[in-house]
Amino acid sequence: MKKRLRRSLWLRNMVEAYSFLLLWLIGFAMFMAVPLGKSFYYSFNKMMITKNGLVPDWTGLANFRRAFSTDVAFLPLLKNSVMSLLIQVPLILVFAMMAALLLNRNIIGRTFFRGVFFLPVIIASGAVLVEMLRLGAERMPLFTSSSLFLALMDIIPPDILEPLLVLADQLTLVMWDSGVQILIFLAGLQTISPSLYEAANMDGATKWESFWKITFPMITPMILVNTVFSIVNSFTSARNQMMTYIRTVVFQQNDYGYGAAIGWIYFVLAFVMIGLVFLIFRKSLTNTDGRR
Repeated sequence: MKKRLRRSLWLRNMVEAYSFLLLWLIGFAMFMAVPLGKSFYYSFNKMMITKNGLVPDWTGLANFRRAFSTDVAFLPLLKNSVMSLLIQVPLILVFAMMAALLLNRNIIGRTFFRGVFFLPVIIASGAVLVEMLRLGAERMPLFTSSSLFLALMDIIPPDILEPLLVLADQLTLVMWDSGVQILIFLAGLQTISPSLYEAANMDGATKWESFWKITFPMITPMILVNTVFSIVNSFTSARNQMMTYIRTVVFQQNDYGYGAAIGWIYFVLAFVMIGLVFLIFRKSLTNTDGRR
């Protein structure tokens, strides 16, 4: 009986999951599967531009070897993209969680402040973001001034102070990139049953203990979603130098085969990093009881 019930629940969950995925799967099959397949095929060819269109000339792994052995720009740009991700994603997650905790409180103007934090998602995107970055709108002169560095170097060692100021200078970009993550954290916080906090308060738990014993474990699925979203957003951002380089190779140099190859290398790297995130969170996703 238990085995039959377990099988029935598994089947129902599968049907529900694929019912949500169905529209995406149809869209992927209609609009993305063929271009991805062609891109993968192009990565093994040198694409010749003729009057009849693109003609492939099979070169095997030559494009991939070129990326790692000949192209002097590819590996440094790839390294910069990964380092930027490792710095910005934790900052975005911490800032988004703190902002969501504050915006979840019963304060005056809560709806207005929620809109303010989400507004950059609408405004600072695409061509608008590129132009804002060109004008230096993301810079914070306070943290790049030499006077602040000289004033603090007597208190904080220069080897520690300089990275801290670099991180502080990125606060504008962190705030711009945190709108969706704040919204997801807010949705997660509002699903936690208040009775859990009431029981913890009656047992004498402090706010700090309630956060680590109740809030943090309960929003672990949202942390996973936000981490994956932030990684993808960082890899595909308009200010990502690797994305700019791929567009330059394809659309300005018209080297379609090599552009496809470095694009697939970039995709595989992003896929591996997302896979590592799922492995890290795999054992933490079971503590989701107590939701409303």
